[in-house]
Amino acid sequence: MTETTSGGIAVSMYTRRSFLAASAAAVATVGVGTTTSSARSAPRRRIRITREDHRVVVIGTGFGGGVAALRLAQAGVDVTVLERGRRWQTGPNSTTFPNATNPDKRILWHGSNPRLFGRTMIFDPYVGLLEAVIGANMTALCAAGVGGGSLVYQGMTLQPDEAVFNANFPQRLDWQRMNRIHYPRVARMLRLSTAPDELIDSAPYRAPRVFARRARAAGLPVAKIPMPIDWNYALAELRGKMAPSYTDGSGALGVNNGGKHSVDVTYIAAAEATGRATVHTLHTVTGIRRGLRNTWIVSVDRTDLTGRVLEHKELTTQAVFLGAGSINTTKLLLRADAHDTIQDLPDKLGQGWGTNADRIYTWTSPDDDFGLVQGGPVVYGSKNWSNPSSAFTVIQASMPPNPIGPKTTMLVGYGVSRRRGHLTFDSRLNDAVLHWPHEGDSVIQNAQIGPTVRKIAGPSGILIDTNGIEPSTWHPLGGASMGTVCDLEGRVYGQRGLYVVDGALMPGNSAACNPSMTIAAVAERALDNIVARDLGTHF
Repeated sequence: MTETTSGGIAVSMYTRRSFLAASAAAVATVGVGTTTSSARSAPRRRIRITREDHRVVVIGTGFGGGVAALRLAQAGVDVTVLERGRRWQTGPNSTTFPNATNPDKRILWHGSNPRLFGRTMIFDPYVGLLEAVIGANMTALCAAGVGGGSLVYQGMTLQPDEAVFNANFPQRLDWQRMNRIHYPRVARMLRLSTAPDELIDSAPYRAPRVFARRARAAGLPVAKIPMPIDWNYALAELRGKMAPSYTDGSGALGVNNGGKHSVDVTYIAAAEATGRATVHTLHTVTGIRRGLRNTWIVSVDRTDLTGRVLEHKELTTQAVFLGAGSINTTKLLLRADAHDTIQDLPDKLGQGWGTNADRIYTWTSPDDDFGLVQGGPVVYGSKNWSNPSSAFTVIQASMPPNPIGPKTTMLVGYGVSRRRGHLTFDSRLNDAVLHWPHEGDSVIQNAQIGPTVRKIAGPSGILIDTNGIEPSTWHPLGGASMGTVCDLEGRVYGQRGLYVVDGALMPGNSAACNPSMTIAAVAERALDNIVARDLGTHF
């Protein structure tokens, strides 16, 4: 078995590796932000300012924001939901989402750093799906659009077991109660299911079958991974009733055919159906400040599809729920702290940030044929959770259509890692900057995830560790963490009416799981408590 990293690469090999890294990162898919695109370089013009009053404002439409919007609306609260991105409508044979291997402007958020998946992407400004936030030793990938990260994540929906959860989260969250109430509630909302055997036995799904066989032969646990997918769509593709989206791996950056129960078609749709939640797309939040008499003022830029500002808005509200994602929620709070628009924010703001120990590999096997066309998104995984302090998971994910050949597929790992980074505000940039320690996840990578993928690949397998070339995470977590910045329900300490309900609330990891289910379950638990205790008194 050969495993390569970034040192001493010949030019021809680096070209191939860059392509593999780009394809791998696209397959492994996980607000608000500062806009720096060329749309901002136009001559100065007068932009109108609108002032409005709202009872509650929710910022972001991912897992945390979606939960908050729905549960508040069901409690009879009129909710204004702000989303910087657009809606991405899907349906049989639609072409809504960009192609992972031949991307266009739809892939890139107009304010993003243009370096994405190891290469520089220059497109016309657009409210695209992904924002790359590049910091010291790490790139965090942040989603944009109604549904947030659920639009582009593969869909692995894992619940940590009690021992792993308690080793990594405050025990006062009460795993047993969450196991009875909140995790099952999320599972019902997302309509989780595992891939049917009829699909797994079909020709496009050779790669998952090889992974399962290899992992079992290595003595590793193997199980089907719950997914928020109606697999009948994939079966319909097999029968020629729809263009491929699941069965050829092309849904790496959004599933065009539909059937994926992302937040936009579950939590957000249900919130809108109450008649009390209104979603405003193309609304980028630029700041939050204290108003008079226990109110908050949210500053917003309403834009067009290129990011051009059409209107400034000042929304006065009784409560703000931050669901813009770990990076962008933390940035908003750090900016408010630096500009003194929110006084006395907790000292630990910006700290406790982690990557969930994400690791993405391409696996080339001379002994196996994974197929030129690989069905996805995910079927099997190996949950190695016997030691809660070093628990990790490895899954196989399909490659999007590519010219690499039938011998290569994808392995993805994530797990428990103790080291943390932080974000600090840089006044010269008027923005927060990410700092990550070099090789910050090396302990679990070198002791657990790396050796395990080598076992699966076998002695003849060739692994390319894409994180060794371009360190990145689809699962940024922390920055406004529970216990240091917020209480367990996301109330920011000392700030009545200000809540964090997204990945920023997590303690830098999500207990060896993809974080989506735990973010949603923690938000469900939080909203139960907030509705019971704060509704009618705080807002």
